Amino acid sequence: MDEARVMENESIAGEKGLEEEIKETLIDWKSLWKPMAVIIGLFLIFFWLPIDNSRFSGAVIESLALVKWYAQEHVLLCLVPAFFIAGGIACFVSQAAVMRYLGPAAKKVLAYGVASVSGTILAVCSCTILPLFAGIYQRGAGLGPATAFLYSGPAINVLAIVLTARILGVALGTARAVGAILFSIVIGLLMHLVFRKEEQAKLEAAVHMPAPVVERSLWQNIVYFATMVGILVFATWGKPAVEVGLWNAVYSVKWFITGLFAAFLGAILVLWFRVKAVKAALTGAVVLVLALLFPHEPLIAFSGGIVGLTVLTTTTRGETEEWFLSSWDLAKQILPLLFAGVLVAGLLLGRPGQEGLIPAGWVSGLVGGNSLGANLFASVVGAFMYFATLTEVPILQGLLGAGMGKGPALALLLAGPALSLPNMLVIRSVIGTKKTLIFVCLVVVMSSISGLIFGTYFS
Repeated sequence: MDEARVMENESIAGEKGLEEEIKETLIDWKSLWKPMAVIIGLFLIFFWLPIDNSRFSGAVIESLALVKWYAQEHVLLCLVPAFFIAGGIACFVSQAAVMRYLGPAAKKVLAYGVASVSGTILAVCSCTILPLFAGIYQRGAGLGPATAFLYSGPAINVLAIVLTARILGVALGTARAVGAILFSIVIGLLMHLVFRKEEQAKLEAAVHMPAPVVERSLWQNIVYFATMVGILVFATWGKPAVEVGLWNAVYSVKWFITGLFAAFLGAILVLWFRVKAVKAALTGAVVLVLALLFPHEPLIAFSGGIVGLTVLTTTTRGETEEWFLSSWDLAKQILPLLFAGVLVAGLLLGRPGQEGLIPAGWVSGLVGGNSLGANLFASVVGAFMYFATLTEVPILQGLLGAGMGKGPALALLLAGPALSLPNMLVIRSVIGTKKTLIFVCLVVVMSSISGLIFGTYFS
């Protein structure tokens, strides 16, 4: 009897072992088919690559040229300062403070009022705003105020609005300013309503947060962030179309003002962040020498300042080291997606004045008149195309000359600067696919409707 039971148990164990082996085999196949499909797909793409087609080869060159231009004009001047600001937000702004002013339970007038006019201070594009958006959202900002800030940052650029009114007409410039402010509030409120259950859960979780440990007073943090924002704003100050007036006067001394802000930031690091004065002074001296040696290449001195700030923050233990690591984490998350998105956008649509796979004639032919289709198409193209700060104005000037309607022009102005394909990829990594899809759809739909209304009255 005992031997029979032993044999029976061994038989059952053998059957279970066989079942487990079969399951493991199935699991292995399930884990293998995805990378196998990717490899086969890439093989087929490369196998049938139409390199002999002039439009395709030209589009590839345009995509690489766009990435090169983006790296030269935006990564150092725009994104790197924005990463340091966002890293500072993650480290030195308490989650309780963010929840108080921008959280789901914050006063709507204050939260949406601050978020909707942020673009008047930050002259940034749809990509530069992303680290700042990620910083405040991860610190507890409500989805509504955060997305209002995300839209308004690049959309309500004072210089861009003035340039629009000056070149494309007062009516279009005014409509852009009013529409952008209203859009940011309406889109933020709609995002809050759609995801109100999640926002309520975030609010309940915030109640149990421990009291923050404060290293500096509120005014010190304000001065610290204002200094970095000053560097970002003046380093990216664009050249005006007309070389007269206040904007041009500021442009002529932009690097001197940027240098003053950088020197002040160095003093702040010494006084409030325990950075040794000798190291800060040595860094400042190196940057000054570079500025004097290369007066016509300010990017060299600016790059030296970035390297110096990196050395200062990484060789000083404590807060500054944490600040750099937070900034670096955001850069690792955002930069690869941005460059991938810029490559695809350049491949499909090319650079301003150049063509990608999609002929420019198709675009200009589809945005004539003031039909709903023309406005919707202009919004969609604007949402996927990458516009650097101020570049949308000359592009629209050319499209209007080619027969584009006033309504679609406004639709593109409202959707284009605030969105882009690289922008969407990063937003998805921060708030998820569903929220990103709804945000993009809201921008496209509202831009289309606004363009349709504007075109009806100002055709």
